[in-house]
Amino acid sequence: MPPRHSLPEALLASLSATRGRSDRLTHTEHLPARPARYSPWPDSIRPEIVASALALGVEQPWAHQAEAMKLAKTGHTVVIATGTASGKSLGYLAPVLSDLLEGTEARNGRGATALYLAPTKALAADQRRRAAELAPPRVRAALYDGDTPPEEREWVRQYASYVLTNPDMLHRGILPAHPRWASFLKTLRYVVVDECHSYRGVFGSHVAQVLRRLRRICARYGSSPTFMLASATTADPAATARRLTGLPAEAVTEDASPRGPMVFGLWEPPLTENVGEHGAPVRRTATAEAAHLLTDLVEQQTRTVVFVRSRRAAELVALQTQDQLGRPLADRVAAYRGGYLADERRALERDLHTGRLLGLASTSALELGVDISGLDAVLMAGYPGTRASLWQQAGRAGREAQGALAVLIARDDPLDTYLVHHPEALFATPVEATVLDPDNPHVLAPHLCAAAAELPLTDSDLELFGPSSGPLLPILEQRGLLRRRTDGSWYWTRRERAVDAVDLRGGGGNPVQIVESPTGRLLGTVDASAAHTTVHTGAVHLHRGRSYLVREFDLDNSVALVEPADPPYTTAARDITSISVLSTDTTVEWGEGRLCFGSVEVVNQVVGYLRKRISTGEIMGETKLDLPPRTLRTRAVWWCVTEDQLLDADILLDQLPGAAHAAEHASIGLLPLFATCDRWDIGGVSVPLHPDTHLPTVFVYDGHPGGAGFAERGFHRARQWLTATRDAIASCECERGCPSCVQSPKCGNGNDPLDKAAAVRLLEVLLAGAPAAEEPGEAGAGSPTEAGAAAEANPGPAKPSGPEQSRPDDPADQQGPADQQGPADQQGQATEGS
Repeated sequence: MPPRHSLPEALLASLSATRGRSDRLTHTEHLPARPARYSPWPDSIRPEIVASALALGVEQPWAHQAEAMKLAKTGHTVVIATGTASGKSLGYLAPVLSDLLEGTEARNGRGATALYLAPTKALAADQRRRAAELAPPRVRAALYDGDTPPEEREWVRQYASYVLTNPDMLHRGILPAHPRWASFLKTLRYVVVDECHSYRGVFGSHVAQVLRRLRRICARYGSSPTFMLASATTADPAATARRLTGLPAEAVTEDASPRGPMVFGLWEPPLTENVGEHGAPVRRTATAEAAHLLTDLVEQQTRTVVFVRSRRAAELVALQTQDQLGRPLADRVAAYRGGYLADERRALERDLHTGRLLGLASTSALELGVDISGLDAVLMAGYPGTRASLWQQAGRAGREAQGALAVLIARDDPLDTYLVHHPEALFATPVEATVLDPDNPHVLAPHLCAAAAELPLTDSDLELFGPSSGPLLPILEQRGLLRRRTDGSWYWTRRERAVDAVDLRGGGGNPVQIVESPTGRLLGTVDASAAHTTVHTGAVHLHRGRSYLVREFDLDNSVALVEPADPPYTTAARDITSISVLSTDTTVEWGEGRLCFGSVEVVNQVVGYLRKRISTGEIMGETKLDLPPRTLRTRAVWWCVTEDQLLDADILLDQLPGAAHAAEHASIGLLPLFATCDRWDIGGVSVPLHPDTHLPTVFVYDGHPGGAGFAERGFHRARQWLTATRDAIASCECERGCPSCVQSPKCGNGNDPLDKAAAVRLLEVLLAGAPAAEEPGEAGAGSPTEAGAAAEANPGPAKPSGPEQSRPDDPADQQGPADQQGPADQQGQATEGS
């Protein structure tokens, strides 16, 4: 193994110099080391905690840790927003455990308690271990999640002083059963919200309302806990913490931890001999390239994690690397993703922590703060969607201040291609703000029902839940969900649990269980929102390196029956999508064209799937499917051009569908550069003549009921966003359009029609009328614009999801909008629909 001081440079040189790869490295960024800054232990931290820290080698806290400790001990809501491996855990654990130790000395009652919330079960389990290292045994730390056996849950309720769980279990298991948790809630001193930057979009909006429900229940029992939040580096973390908790917050952002040097490479896979749809050149996939690089790194005994964008990709990278390595090294490479059973996940986490595994292909489940110290390199097979996630993933390596290597491998995608050739967009641009909107009526309405079921709602509660809550209550009463008593309070009217109608992860409906039909063995689960496109009848499903064929997709019982198989093809679903405008909130004139933001209804139906040969991507055939359509009411940004503008752009009527379609594909691909989202969070539709606007129109919409704030951010930054879209198309070297500019890998219409040159002219004529400054003025990240949308949004509980249901470990790995192209309808509509 190379010496650590030369590891990053030596590794990158080795990877790029061998096997004819010298032209694949498009940029190298050298990030210098940073020295540590220390502060004395605050007097408020108990000597037992200081002694434990000293035993772990921590003589003094870093300056930002000490600052967070002081703020928390004075009762401030505080968010620690510093880099990966900056010791955020100690920053919140020291004050929390100090108070819990004081609570154990109380002679009466249970003593002080604290609640820890993590977005994944793996992170909560890791934090329990860290708490045990710092706290004496009399601080009783316990996990409470979907994997906790029923017999242990009662002990946790009655005796644990530090409960580590996730928002899903707080929502489904703790708040509805608050009388059983009375002794815990009565003395609740702290609530820790870890990795709070991951609570974005619809998921973050749901969590914000869960935290408001928690504050309300705590007040009922006479407690007012202090909130401590930890976040990766993000824009305006205090505002994020305020939106999540509803409380004013202090941000600690000056990172005083030491950092070793990092070498960060941008990598573009080579063109292959294959040609894609319509003869377009095709690059080697990011996952295949990652498998080749991981093979080289493992052969050099380099501990490496590959971050991929999907569960299937995690399986493929691990399988290809194992095949290339052979035994015995193949046994030291594995995949890690959500959908595995609990025992499988825990075993992989142990093997990674102990170093038995040299290579791991993971979804974003390991992006968060799970301790995987000792890594030498991180490969990212595709841009993870935000700069915050990029730096979070890169920071997994070099966690002991040693040098580290990070490599971003571009997918054949407009955004990835743009980034590896525009490094300033990554290295000279601040990270994004976290976008969430707790006032979204689709989010707020079912939480009002859940709150009313926990305790009848009163007028004094409305300030806590936000200004949109008052107008929603009469609507919920009309729907027979709430009823008003003579004393003015509102209560839940139904026998079923109100919380079962709320899916925090935004998928909606029960997860689909994947069952091996010959044995009845449960292989895993897939979210309801992704099931139509991933486990339909005939789909190829991968699990732990083995291929399965879906023999039956039972919609009524949420079960996909699979059989072991080894087909020479993969499958890709095809769908059709239509869109209609429900209301227009804002219209901005762009010369003769216009830019709009408002509410839309999207109807999507999976109608078939393609079989693609694994070796070449060749389409082997298409099979029809008969699945029911799905309707989505959401928020969208759209732009229109006039006939005169088309004449100015020299776009003929027969070129218009291809021009609009290509511009739509590319704009969807580039929006993640300007909003905290990725391509799976959004969808789009292009229509040569839309019946509602009566003009050629391109829509980009949020792929979640009621919206998630992404289309709104695109609306506010439309000039920059569409300028980057035009530049990305124009700068691509292909002749007619390829996956690096206007082709979508998920286009169910075979990327037809597409007209690259006409798309550039279309965007140029639109941008010629754009205001010099963004109009209207830039709104705050996630600022609610749902006023008046409550009635139209038809809010209320969705399909129940089951009590205390265990949720996936990697929320970001859930596939949102299918981003697939459907055939044109009677209006010539082209779609990349949800």
